[in-house]
Amino acid sequence: MKALAVMKRDLRKYQRNPVTVITSILMPLVYLLILGNAFQGKLKNLPLAIVSQDQGVYGRRMMEELQALAVGPKTVHLVFVNDPGEAVDGVRDGKFKAALIVPPEFSHRINQGRVGELGLFTDNVDSVAAAALEGSVQQAMAALKIPYETARPLKLNGAVLRPSGLFTTVDYDQSLIPGVIVMSLFMGSLTSGVFNWVMDKFMGVTECYLVTPLSRWDIAIGMLGGGVLVTSLAATLVLFLGLLMTGGRIAGGFPALLTIIAIIVISGTGLLAMMFSILGRAGHPRLVGVLSGFLNVILFFPSGAIYPIESFPRWLRAFAVFNPETHAVSALKSILFKGANFAAVRGDMAFLLVFMILMLFTASVSFKRTL
Repeated sequence: MKALAVMKRDLRKYQRNPVTVITSILMPLVYLLILGNAFQGKLKNLPLAIVSQDQGVYGRRMMEELQALAVGPKTVHLVFVNDPGEAVDGVRDGKFKAALIVPPEFSHRINQGRVGELGLFTDNVDSVAAAALEGSVQQAMAALKIPYETARPLKLNGAVLRPSGLFTTVDYDQSLIPGVIVMSLFMGSLTSGVFNWVMDKFMGVTECYLVTPLSRWDIAIGMLGGGVLVTSLAATLVLFLGLLMTGGRIAGGFPALLTIIAIIVISGTGLLAMMFSILGRAGHPRLVGVLSGFLNVILFFPSGAIYPIESFPRWLRAFAVFNPETHAVSALKSILFKGANFAAVRGDMAFLLVFMILMLFTASVSFKRTL
């Protein structure tokens, strides 16, 4: 009976704090929803730029087969472009995953008993998507009902695909480095920022601040500044250790390194301010631990760090557009592996700056110099 009394007392705690029970039910369902849709196996809706300059029978048939792949298995999302240069630049800037060039003489060469060549320019930084697109184009070529092969020696009266990666080959483990950096920023935003503040409140240290002439701005800026410094240094160290472990390098040299550090600082500041906005009024460090796992899942996995965003369902793609980690991963990939200039990442940088400013403002409003 004594144990029963203890049990009743413990159950009353849950009655007074139903959030704990609701969280244990809701969070697994959210994990199922996010993870189940973020890793769907077969890639879909990969944007493929098409420059079709051939109006012959084989050129038209090639377009029909690609459109069948877009409508049926939905492996590709076709975007028709008139200028080959524009299509290739779109691949370089991350707008397309690949560009297929069908030259004007494609059908004519095949009809003359010669070899018709197609050019496929891929974003080989995303090696999984590049391989899927190359396989899809080869599948379409196989349906042309003419012999073809993908490498020399050439055969007559056939079609050949010339795949060409636009960037230095990036191994799969190297391609994960941007995601690992962003994960380091997220973990740092917890361990060096809001967690310290909540722990100080829980241990009673915050009371010491209240008997000093420090304003809430002094306290907030001091803690945020320290968190940004520690988090940025940790993420930069992760960058170099990741490159060392995988044998990678920074494509753009020292200017690219400075841009990467700027992305790290801006992203880290925004995430730190976001965590202060959400958990700044929390009174127990356990709440930080519970929400950190939840936020990590819903921000990291839909960010494109592991799986192409284009293959997400529509609602998850819409969420990824407003996910700060999506833009951080995209900018880091472009600078780190593609040697892209600032123009290629200005959209991502603009989002991260606006997000940082918005979160800093929200954190300043929610932060109180009270217990």
